[in-house]
Amino acid sequence: MRWILVAGAVAGLLGVALGAFGAHALRGRLSPAELQVWQTAVQYHQWHALALMVLGAIALLRPDWEALRWVAGLMLAGLVLFSGSLYLLCLLGERWLGAVTPVGGGLWLVAWALAAWVFWRAP
Repeated sequence: MRWILVAGAVAGLLGVALGAFGAHALRGRLSPAELQVWQTAVQYHQWHALALMVLGAIALLRPDWEALRWVAGLMLAGLVLFSGSLYLLCLLGERWLGAVTPVGGGLWLVAWALAAWVFWRAP
């Protein structure tokens, strides 16, 4: 279950890098509205990177909670689809990518609901 911690750490690293890239390299290249979209992607990216780190720590303490793997996988997939689609939307200007974003958000909703179920059922 260490992969969850590694995924969270890598996601955090990429979130910081992409946040800095947006703040410095993209300022002046993107419209204020696009920069806000980028910032939204970074914000949700970082929150879910942190959540992955917490899940990973719990998974190390409770390896018998197999469902945490699903929670982490859904959370990671949501991060890639939600934030990734917004990053690409800003960089490429392909409007169809906006249709991918809610899929990532939906995966996050399922991940959080499953996490609630796992913790509710915890001994």
